[in-house]
Amino acid sequence: MNTEQPQPAGGPHADVVGMWVTADGYIRQELRADGRYDEARGGRRSAYTGRYTVTGNHLDYVDDTGFTATGDIRDGVLHHEHLVLYRESAAGAGQQAQR
Repeated sequence: MNTEQPQPAGGPHADVVGMWVTADGYIRQELRADGRYDEARGGRRSAYTGRYTVTGNHLDYVDDTGFTATGDIRDGVLHHEHLVLYRESAAGAGQQAQR
């Protein structure tokens, strides 16, 4: 039985805040400390926006239209539904997008 309560982003359970990007750089998902996310797809900025909560390494998303999705952090990689996103670091931003 999981007794953990969902935490707003930036809560104590998972360090998820920051930019996450697919290997080809097409999808960029910013997870903000205020519990909001902003996802760009290709040249379309803010293609999806909404809020998220974190329980352990699990993320629950609700976009601004009411659509829901989930994700999990495994070995430092965000598995968001069918997507695989890598944390973008300031030093390796270009390298991550070129994977």
